[in-house]
Amino acid sequence: MCTFAMQTAPQKPGHGQSGWAGRHFFGKRLSALILDEQKLSPPFAGRQQIQTSTLFCIQTSGQDVTRPTKKSGIMALLIPLKNEKSAHAETSAMRHPASRPAPPFLTPILLKRAIIRPALLLILLLSSTFSAFAYDCTVDGVYYNLNTTDKTASVIKGSYSGDIVIPETITNNDITYSVTSIGEYAFMDCIGLTSITIPNSVADIGRVAFFGCTGLTSVSIPNSVTSIGDSAFEGCSGLTSVTIPNSVTSIDFSTFYDCSGLTSVTIPSSVTTIGEYAFFSCTGLTSVSIPNSVTSIGDGAFTNCSSLTSVSIPNSVTSIGRSTFSLCFGLTSVIIPSSITSIGKNAFFRCSSLTSVIIPNSVLSIGEGAFFLCTGLTSVTIGNSVSTIGDSAFDSCKELTSIVIPSSVTSIGRGVFADCEKLVHIVVASDNMTYDSRGDCNAIIASSQNELISACNNTIIPNSVTSIGESAFTYCTKLTSILIPNSVVKIGDRAFVSCNGLTSIIIPKSVTSIGNYAFDGCSGLTSVVVDKDNGRYDSRDNCNAIIETYTNKLVVGCKNTIIPNSVTTIGDGAFSRCFGLTSITIPNSVTSIGGWAFYGCTKLSSVTFNAEKCTEMGSNDYSVFYACTNLTTLTIGDKVTIIPDYAFRYCSKLTKLVSLAVEPPICGEGAFEKVDKTTCQLLVPEGSVNKYKVADQWKEFVYISEYDGVDDVSVDTQNALYEVYNLQGVRVGSGMREAEVTTDALPHGVYILVSPQGRKKIQI
Repeated sequence: MCTFAMQTAPQKPGHGQSGWAGRHFFGKRLSALILDEQKLSPPFAGRQQIQTSTLFCIQTSGQDVTRPTKKSGIMALLIPLKNEKSAHAETSAMRHPASRPAPPFLTPILLKRAIIRPALLLILLLSSTFSAFAYDCTVDGVYYNLNTTDKTASVIKGSYSGDIVIPETITNNDITYSVTSIGEYAFMDCIGLTSITIPNSVADIGRVAFFGCTGLTSVSIPNSVTSIGDSAFEGCSGLTSVTIPNSVTSIDFSTFYDCSGLTSVTIPSSVTTIGEYAFFSCTGLTSVSIPNSVTSIGDGAFTNCSSLTSVSIPNSVTSIGRSTFSLCFGLTSVIIPSSITSIGKNAFFRCSSLTSVIIPNSVLSIGEGAFFLCTGLTSVTIGNSVSTIGDSAFDSCKELTSIVIPSSVTSIGRGVFADCEKLVHIVVASDNMTYDSRGDCNAIIASSQNELISACNNTIIPNSVTSIGESAFTYCTKLTSILIPNSVVKIGDRAFVSCNGLTSIIIPKSVTSIGNYAFDGCSGLTSVVVDKDNGRYDSRDNCNAIIETYTNKLVVGCKNTIIPNSVTTIGDGAFSRCFGLTSITIPNSVTSIGGWAFYGCTKLSSVTFNAEKCTEMGSNDYSVFYACTNLTTLTIGDKVTIIPDYAFRYCSKLTKLVSLAVEPPICGEGAFEKVDKTTCQLLVPEGSVNKYKVADQWKEFVYISEYDGVDDVSVDTQNALYEVYNLQGVRVGSGMREAEVTTDALPHGVYILVSPQGRKKIQI
């Protein structure tokens, strides 16, 4: 079995391996988006934070080392990149794993390429370990295998370059053979091959026959050819044009994958099927005419044809598959014929130049992410036969201003209109029996459940609504205020994710359930209040947080939160992406902190950890302080005896760690993993240095010294050479020489003397 391995940044909760490939692979820069869709689960089943990673190896197990078939269940998207910046640009709209339903771009249909492409190379490498491909004869530098029964010959693998002419017949030992086939891998990676003449005797071109022939600029396929194998011309980046003869009935799997120089292609009327990935990443292709003979267009057939400006889909086609036209950035218009009954997952993902789409009445379903990140889309007409609209179908269509949901719709997924920042008008047809937009609320409400499932920046929650659904307000970034009526009982998972314009929120007394990451990324929140009559939640001591009363669990915080001493648990993602939070004190009452509690708090610079009885802080996969990129100072309280497993994992920017505990706290597994112990200064109480130097994990810190509190005092130096400050940083004496500094009037205590030699603590 062939497997695919990546070196990645730490995984987000609920995600499979993911990331951008950052190294030359197969002779080109590639990006890889990889996700096991089956592993997506709350809390982070959402928009993905893509991290930098390196595609580094191919592994095999077992004895069967063969090229995976196109029926493989594991798939990937590999996109050629121009530079490092383009990789990061691709992820600009996919910032955080909690922010969306499962990113539709990362679906199993795209994971296939991660296996197939490495496997092809692997086969070549393995074959090269043998003396050579077995061959029967060679004529004019071309290798052949012979079939003595029917007197036919097949061109086989060799090292070819220049202009190659294949004759119709060859003679060996006085026997004439007809050349009928170009075998599998025959010209694979022959980068010096500039032209090929294929005779009329050839009936089939084997799979991978011209794979990676980057010097090949044109090819004429004769009418005798009836079959062109999988990936036959894959990676022929110099190929500018190709004519497919009328004898061919199908364009198979990845036939012209990554033929980036291909500007035009003629598909004859004999072709009935365009296979999966047939023209994947043909970035030079500007237009394509699909004849009426074609009845099936495979998944990903035109993915990343970034120069494609127009496409005509014939009436013979009944469905648009997964990712068929995804990443066609130049596509300005598309006419969907009335023969189409379904639009698949990611079908037009990131077709950012599309301005309008009319979905005909024949269409029954719009798949997940079908028009995700179509940022130029201003107008959408949904036909009156559509019954299903999948998750994130119109996510990030930023120019869309209004939408009408027809009466036929009976199923609407999560985050359908998330991050449609100009969407101000949502109307559901009055005769729709499943959904409504009662009272001109500019929202979609599931009628029987009274659940608001999709909102916009202009939404007003009606008093009849009892539930705010999962991801209902996700990425309503221009929403500045919202009144949650007393009728609301439940606020679903990720309900207000990234509503960063919200400054305050009041939880009414009626609410009994608040879902995971309900207010994640609401970075503008300064005030969080729970109605005093709420029996389930409270905001005790004016803490600006939501606390589950009976469990003393803090479930939602904001940048102004002060954690009360009565709190025993900080919940999963409680402060996730609270960008305005600069410092936090974990009180001694806290016994556990949930995973990703402070994820992405990018301005958090200091943490004081006084939780003397805390035994649990996230986990190996759910780091508490992950992506806190400015966390430089950590103070451990004097009563702390235990540092839980993985407590401060990934606090990689720490430069100062103060432990006030005289006895080194016992460190759990990976307590300070990824902290740079060669640069982070560890400060400990007077007389404790040697104890820390031999204690497990503490001894790994290179710089361990006594802590006197001086470093924490900010002083305002004047013109005198010698100055005395109290521990509050107030200057209380000065002089040009140390002997001139008068301290007689000062009360007894500890002070700081600032001199040309530095700062030191003095006792008066």
